[in-house]
Amino acid sequence: MASADLMKELECSVCLSIYTDPVMLKCGHNFCRECIDRVLDTQRGSGTYSCPECRGEFQERPALQRNITLRNISENFQSTQPDQKESGVFCTYCIHTPVSAVRSCQLCEASLCDNHLKVHSKSPEHVITDPAASPENRKCSLHKKSLEYYCKEDSTCVCVYCLIGEHKGHQMESLDEASETKKNFLANVLHKLATKRNEAEKRVQSLQEHQRKVQGKAAGDTERITVMFRDLKRRLEDLERRILSDISGQVERVSVSVLDLIEKLEMKKVELSRKMGIIEELCKTKDPVTILQRSDKADLCEDGDNKDLKRHDTQLRDGGLLDVAWITHMSKTLLDTIKGINVCFYVQEAADVLLDVNTAHNNLFISVDKKSASRLNIGQKRPETPARFQFSFHVMSSQRFTSGQHYWEVDVGGSVSWRVGMCYPSMERKGSDHSWIGRNNKSWGLFRNKNEYSVVHNRKVINLPDNASSDRVRIFLDYEGGQISFYSVCGTTRHLHTFSAAFTEPLYAVLGVWEGFVRVCKGNSR
Repeated sequence: MASADLMKELECSVCLSIYTDPVMLKCGHNFCRECIDRVLDTQRGSGTYSCPECRGEFQERPALQRNITLRNISENFQSTQPDQKESGVFCTYCIHTPVSAVRSCQLCEASLCDNHLKVHSKSPEHVITDPAASPENRKCSLHKKSLEYYCKEDSTCVCVYCLIGEHKGHQMESLDEASETKKNFLANVLHKLATKRNEAEKRVQSLQEHQRKVQGKAAGDTERITVMFRDLKRRLEDLERRILSDISGQVERVSVSVLDLIEKLEMKKVELSRKMGIIEELCKTKDPVTILQRSDKADLCEDGDNKDLKRHDTQLRDGGLLDVAWITHMSKTLLDTIKGINVCFYVQEAADVLLDVNTAHNNLFISVDKKSASRLNIGQKRPETPARFQFSFHVMSSQRFTSGQHYWEVDVGGSVSWRVGMCYPSMERKGSDHSWIGRNNKSWGLFRNKNEYSVVHNRKVINLPDNASSDRVRIFLDYEGGQISFYSVCGTTRHLHTFSAAFTEPLYAVLGVWEGFVRVCKGNSR
């Protein structure tokens, strides 16, 4: 009784539980810190604060005084109480202080602690079970008798009276047997769920690792691009200053030349005007002697005039601002500047892609150097293995790609019906429909049929324009970037299509040929 009274004194009036980190208001009442903070927060807009216990008011939010003595008493009291089990079931007979139950009696419909279990009846009709929050649930709702059997046909627990009543003739099991069967079933379900959870966890880790790689690569690429364009900007600014300086110099030189020519031409105009005046006056004179004498003495000849004019024209033409040679020189300088920037990342030659004979369809002949695949009408009598394509005329590479940037090229000029691309190792090999490149969600491909070109993934076909034709195609993989791109290589490299995906498995090069042959040309990695 004293323990119950003490627990009553140690209860917070807000949460009705034993104090946790108790604090005291000015009025002397104690509360859990979290409880009183929550109460005062709700009173913030009312203009005044009050004690939840005595309703004493405060003009300002009251300061909270930590009650160390009360905290120690609460902690000591809790440490002396019996441990409560997670079930939350308490003894039916301990009415003053809650004590955790350890067993339940189906007949008495009561839960028992250790002490009451010791004095409880041991008679067979008193069936003792694990502690139950509701003992009445262990009795048949129709006959009010203890549940002892499990009806497999109706999937329900029944009592002995049910055996001769509603469930007569049904297949029965004892509760223990049925429980063990159910536990085994649940254990299998648990194992399957755990396996799926582990797979999901591995997928999450794989995607997180992929994300980290992409972020790391993006950070490195961003830094390199920033440096590259900063250098390009500096060089272009230097070139701009040089070009503008050259233009200004040419303008100044031409201006001086033009002003000099203008001055000479003005003087020439004055001289020509003087001669024209003399000639006009002589033309009006009637005295022949005067005309002859004055015309001989005056310098009225045109000697040198045409030559001077031609020389002036030549000087004006040669003094043009931006002549063709200068423009060509500056254009070349600009191109050299741009080419001088390292616009590509460091590229390292990789081993050429080789074809894996162990995956090749039996009607494909693989060359000795493992570069070419040819379609034959007779089988090669290779052993059937899970890795070999059974229905589609495909072959995979022996190399796998799990990171980085790679490309490989295929000479397809020897065939009019082919497919090339990339695939996961889990791609179907035996199915007649799902084992073709692009007809599943585990492969990405470019294919030609007669004169039609298309790209395909997960059975979704995208037709390409007629000018996509080429005797050589390039497949580019950016694993961290999640891209597979296809290019036509014919003199110039032309982009055809790019697939985007978050890759979750290694990738392999794969090709198929229905007529003639195709050949891997080269491979490269970054």
